[in-house]
Amino acid sequence: MTGAGGMLGRDVVDELRRRGAQVTALDRAGLDITDAGRVAAALAGHRPDVVVNCAAYTAVDAAESDEETALRINGDGPRLLARACAAYGARLIHVSTDYVFSGEDRSTPYPEDHPPAPRTAYGRTKLAGERAVREELPEASAIVRTAWLYGVHGRSFVRTMIDLEARRDTVDVVDDQRGQPTWSADVAARIADLGPLVGPGLHGVFHATASGEASWYDLAREVFRLLGADPGRVRPVGSDAFPRPAPRPAHSALAHGRWREAGLEPLRDWRTALHEALPLLRKETA
Repeated sequence: MTGAGGMLGRDVVDELRRRGAQVTALDRAGLDITDAGRVAAALAGHRPDVVVNCAAYTAVDAAESDEETALRINGDGPRLLARACAAYGARLIHVSTDYVFSGEDRSTPYPEDHPPAPRTAYGRTKLAGERAVREELPEASAIVRTAWLYGVHGRSFVRTMIDLEARRDTVDVVDDQRGQPTWSADVAARIADLGPLVGPGLHGVFHATASGEASWYDLAREVFRLLGADPGRVRPVGSDAFPRPAPRPAHSALAHGRWREAGLEPLRDWRTALHEALPLLRKETA
């Protein structure tokens, strides 16, 4: 398990251990995935059945001015992992993102086989990682794209809204970007489900995002409502109110058609998950 110190990585480790799996959890200090020698040594020493790669350069805006570093981590790192997995007979689950799509001129979710067209440095580097994994380990890997993550561990939009509800009378939130708010614990459970199934009969791209869609404004209002606050305190604004170096997708919802090939249902509706998750996040935010 790489990237074990991050939001999703910690949830994956917890979920696998809860199911009785033996897990070697390596954070950034434990394994630099851009170091070919260390990657090969890690696989040779531990001989895992499945490697889950949650390690990534995720600073979307910073990547615009540092694409070389992002590419080394998001593109070269997954290639080295996949190559080592091939050498030692391991399977690989690699986490990717909705940013491989443009998010422009679309009103329906992207199917798994839709042609990628990233508009950002981050998206380009994550797409490079996807392609590297498929080239090096075509029949023993799964690429799990996710998006709009929030969780108990680490920062997220949901945790920011919990904090702002307590400190501000009103909050301005973007209402012209749509996606799928997704609890990282749900993604971790799906990765754990997928692990034993990956192989020649089941590989390629899967989309692990919550069902349904929302704007950031919709999500903020739902957080306020679940906190017992007035959702009217959330005010809608356009993306131009918060200019960023990297353009955000206007519509990046992902379709979930491939899960049924694995005998699995798509992730639950985002509101249902948020209702369960919010008390846990609120406890950690307090």
